[in-house]
Amino acid sequence: MEKAPIINVNTPEILTLSVQMQTSGELSSIQDEYLYWDKVKYKSKQEDKINAWAAIKLQRLINSKFIQFGQYNFSYPTTDFIQRALHQFDLHAGGTLTSNIGIAETDKSKFMISSIIEESINSSQMEGASTTRKKAKEMIQKAKKPQNHSELMIMNNYITMQHIVKIKNEDLSVEKLLEIHRLISKGTLEDVQDEGCFRSNDDIFVANVMKGEVVHQPPKQAELKDLINDLIDFFNTDTKDFIHPVIKGCIIHFMIGWIHPFADGNGRTARALFYWYMLKNGYWLTEYLSISKVIKETKVQYEKAYLYTEIDGNDLGYFITYHLKTMIKAYDDLKAYINKKQNEVIQAAKFIKLDGVNDRMAQIIKIINDDPDRVFNSKEVENRFKISNFTARQDLKALVSLGFMQEIHVNKKKINYIKSEQFDKLVKAIK
Repeated sequence: MEKAPIINVNTPEILTLSVQMQTSGELSSIQDEYLYWDKVKYKSKQEDKINAWAAIKLQRLINSKFIQFGQYNFSYPTTDFIQRALHQFDLHAGGTLTSNIGIAETDKSKFMISSIIEESINSSQMEGASTTRKKAKEMIQKAKKPQNHSELMIMNNYITMQHIVKIKNEDLSVEKLLEIHRLISKGTLEDVQDEGCFRSNDDIFVANVMKGEVVHQPPKQAELKDLINDLIDFFNTDTKDFIHPVIKGCIIHFMIGWIHPFADGNGRTARALFYWYMLKNGYWLTEYLSISKVIKETKVQYEKAYLYTEIDGNDLGYFITYHLKTMIKAYDDLKAYINKKQNEVIQAAKFIKLDGVNDRMAQIIKIINDDPDRVFNSKEVENRFKISNFTARQDLKALVSLGFMQEIHVNKKKINYIKSEQFDKLVKAIK
């Protein structure tokens, strides 16, 4: 990656140019996107691109605060974009379930389970899991045993996310960090002894596989203890200078990836800690956001956010800006998803008119109507609606009695449920 030119920002000329660029609005657009030199030299309207870069760096320096992990110094800015994004998250991602996102209390468990599944799949696929979303979702919903490495990665992620929801109000510790890594990496690493353990050597680096080059050399193994202790303190306690919780969450995410404390599984662990920190600080909506889905779709930008931060003097503005953009996209995706699901509930409402049909059964009928080849079992219904296995079996047996489904005996114990032969006739008869 091209390095920015060496500049001197402490000159009257650069200060004057910085004010001029701010007044014209040019500086604002560049800062909101938080562009690095490789983009600034093309986007800036100034004839002298190096002076323009110096003016931009001066403004970033003026608007930045500084933090330290181990012997390393980092800075983070406050741009207009960052402030607007934080304001929106404070309005919509905290507080109660009666916010304008539109999640009713009765739908909370259903949406949360679906979101955790999505996050587990996407976070694992980012790290190489190759199974399809449909197969992975079916595995989790039906509580099937993972059949290969990819499925095991996804199941581990799902178990870890459930664990985080349970401990979300607790403080982080070395032991809990290692437990997160153990859960997320179980059975997926080349050496089983690396599960739930910090790396023991410096034979680790982050490489660009396409270009065959090293893009990040993590701190030495001997530095891990101090770095991890500083990160845990950062997670658990308020800093002397106030840092917005969302910004802190982004920094925690970055630091795990940058420190690279594990032989493998650092990315999944970093995203898990971000979720934990956000939930711990009252941002309940994070439970419903699939950040990893957006990161997976913009993986090149994700990697560049790390690279820009490191190459530009540990300026976290690049990573924070990118991360906030992913959260905005994930929030928009959530709203679209909720709208879609609520429409499905409305469409399923006509089935509730039937005698003996409850809302769960109505939704199952709607799913079969949309996907005639769908196969259900009691475990999937139990997981989908967060009910007991007994209640799930009762719902399915009731649908069989009403003629909408039929039983298929897989073995002496296991029974699947599929669309009945008279299903279409019964649906058409509903007014």
